[in-house]
Amino acid sequence: MKKLLKLSVSIFFSAILIFSLAACSNTSQPPKKQHEKVRIAEVTRSIFYAPEYVALSKGFFKDEGLDVSLTTTAGGDKTMTALLSGGADIGLVGSETSIYVYAQGSGDPVINFAQLTQTDGTFLVSRKKIDHFSWELLKGTTFLGQRKGGMPQMVGEYVLKQHGIDPHQDLNLIQNVDFANISSAFASGTGDFVQLFEPTASIFEKEGKGYIVASFGTESGHVPYTTFMAKQSYMKKNPATVKKFTKAIYRAQQWVDSHSAKETAQAIQPYFPDTDMGIMETVVDRYKTQGSYATNPILDQKEWNNLQTIMKEAGELPKQVDYKTLVNTSIAESVIQK
Repeated sequence: MKKLLKLSVSIFFSAILIFSLAACSNTSQPPKKQHEKVRIAEVTRSIFYAPEYVALSKGFFKDEGLDVSLTTTAGGDKTMTALLSGGADIGLVGSETSIYVYAQGSGDPVINFAQLTQTDGTFLVSRKKIDHFSWELLKGTTFLGQRKGGMPQMVGEYVLKQHGIDPHQDLNLIQNVDFANISSAFASGTGDFVQLFEPTASIFEKEGKGYIVASFGTESGHVPYTTFMAKQSYMKKNPATVKKFTKAIYRAQQWVDSHSAKETAQAIQPYFPDTDMGIMETVVDRYKTQGSYATNPILDQKEWNNLQTIMKEAGELPKQVDYKTLVNTSIAESVIQK
């Protein structure tokens, strides 16, 4: 009986000791803080946005304590709808969309806070191989352009005018084909020239369906072609989050700038599982060579003014908007300085 009592007491005190140690252990190791969720809506899935995917694949967002989810919304209007309705926190889309929303009298304007690409991302593709290209060759031809009102179309018309070509008088301009169907329309025989994004342009060239003869990005100069933006209310409520996000993007921009096209292609490959690695490397190299990837997130005033000039030339600028009204560079500047 005494032995049984001693055993019971021993078990009782052992249990207290184990409980105490567990309690001490729990207090000395607090639970890990969960990452803050941020939802991005990107206008399309494109190698043109390589730094965004590098930030994801290399864990730069996670390093900042952010849990970033990415949704492709397929179109500037849909991206803005997601942003304005609260379906996304941050949008990646052309800066012209923020001007359109502001012109409609929005009480909560969409603010551009981090630039990702700084040139147009399209190329002029000819159906026939041309050894000595000149823009004059487009006169009298059928040109399959991009959707009216979007940046690719506006830049396309701007470049044509810069070379003395009236897009509505000197050639047969087709603009009624959906973005997703432009490449297939050209492949089936529509048009002598077409304005295409990568990697389609390089794929066509590899397959002998067309030949890249010029770059609209090189011809049009620097513009805030695609930027990260958020509603003013979101930025005021979440300044630390926006700063962490911008820091991760800047780190990715620097990574892409300092690494080879091949290394970048390998880093973003999970986001393009059906694209040939050789094509991806060619595309990244082409964009790097022409300076399409911004090396820092600052959208400067000269770029903003160039954007509005292009929009005005295309007849798509609803109203002139001051740079400081829709652009916030303070976050990007603080990130770079730090």
